[in-house]
Amino acid sequence: MGKTVILKEKEISEKIREIAEQIVKNNGNLEDLVLVGIRTGGAFLAARLQDVIRGSKGFDVPLGILDITLYRDDWTRIGPAPSVGKTKLPFSIDDKAIVLVDDVIFTGRTVRAAMDALMDFGRPKKIELAILVDRGDEHRELPITANYTGGTWETAPEQTINVYLKEAGYLDHVAIEQKKAA
Repeated sequence: MGKTVILKEKEISEKIREIAEQIVKNNGNLEDLVLVGIRTGGAFLAARLQDVIRGSKGFDVPLGILDITLYRDDWTRIGPAPSVGKTKLPFSIDDKAIVLVDDVIFTGRTVRAAMDALMDFGRPKKIELAILVDRGDEHRELPITANYTGGTWETAPEQTINVYLKEAGYLDHVAIEQKKAA
């Protein structure tokens, strides 16, 4: 299986810092801002964004974690008993500016599921999307675009982009890989 590393640890940190700076710049009132990471990779990245904002602004932006398993439009294909993680939103999302965070955007279906899940918890003032890696509009199946992105890498259908993070037991890196043969 071919693997091409496109981001290493230092570059991931730089991209997260750049995204955090853009979020702060575009959301002047941090009092209304919350970060919500899509389990699992998005949750790890949201925590890193929270750390960067805390370090630069001295403000602790509330952090939530969203499990979207049962909101996916393909959840019945996952298997007879899909593994459902815990959603943790220890705050009201009503009238908040939510930055939804995920590691990769491909078809847009994960983000759609996440927005559906958020609406079950309240009515935010707005939802923005922060993504570390965008696989490009060619693969998008829904009209969803990130407000903040670490970069765009066009990929072929037989490729995937995987984000490996230390929180999941890896050395930080992002790689384009060939899909495993079925």
